[in-house]
Amino acid sequence: MKKEKPGRFAYFLSKKVGKAIMDYKMLEDGDRILVAVSGEKDSMTLLKILEQRRSFVPIKYELIAVYVDMGNRPTHNKTLEKYFRKSGYKYLIKKVDILKKTPREKITCFWCSWNRRKALFAAANKLGCNKIALGHHKDDIVQTFLLNLVFQGEISTMSPRQELFKGKIAIIRPLAYLEEQDTQRFAKENNFPVPNYRCPNRGKAQRGQVAKLIKQFEKMSPNFKTNIFRSLQRIKREYLL
Repeated sequence: MKKEKPGRFAYFLSKKVGKAIMDYKMLEDGDRILVAVSGEKDSMTLLKILEQRRSFVPIKYELIAVYVDMGNRPTHNKTLEKYFRKSGYKYLIKKVDILKKTPREKITCFWCSWNRRKALFAAANKLGCNKIALGHHKDDIVQTFLLNLVFQGEISTMSPRQELFKGKIAIIRPLAYLEEQDTQRFAKENNFPVPNYRCPNRGKAQRGQVAKLIKQFEKMSPNFKTNIFRSLQRIKREYLL
């Protein structure tokens, strides 16, 4: 792959990604990482930054971009495949035709996420990957915390690093310290082939409602989102039930 020198903003994001990787010990020498690419701004940002970092970080790791075609974006797999080839990425397009057999009313955010995650685990096993990198950022982590608190009655969220199957595979989220506005700008600057498709549930689902709620709270407290994120790192267990 042709090496390209990151610009100032890319360097700034790379440093934040590097700090998250170090803080949570996400990467080790010899890792074979499946990068889950949805085709949207966050996962495309993740893939490019991880690839750029390979040229100067002291550890050696391998990346394989994997796009799960759920059947709801009939043309985007071709667009992504063209982008992967042009950029020199190793990749796999995995087709899952489950949408064709499932009634519309049963297709929820949880349903889509669960089936996509299942396909990613199968792909990681096939490709011999020991880690799966997901493009969740700080906004996703904060939203998940509030979703679980309000709708599930529990204190939990996405972990930057999570080991599964007795340590055989780990899920990592290197964008944990980035915000959505960061990936929006990075995607625009790099002209990623982001699809025009938008899920019909976007904005109507609980996550969309929580995102709107966060914006309202930020009007009262500009540091609302950052404070929620920091609180998850500074838990005073002696003051919990």
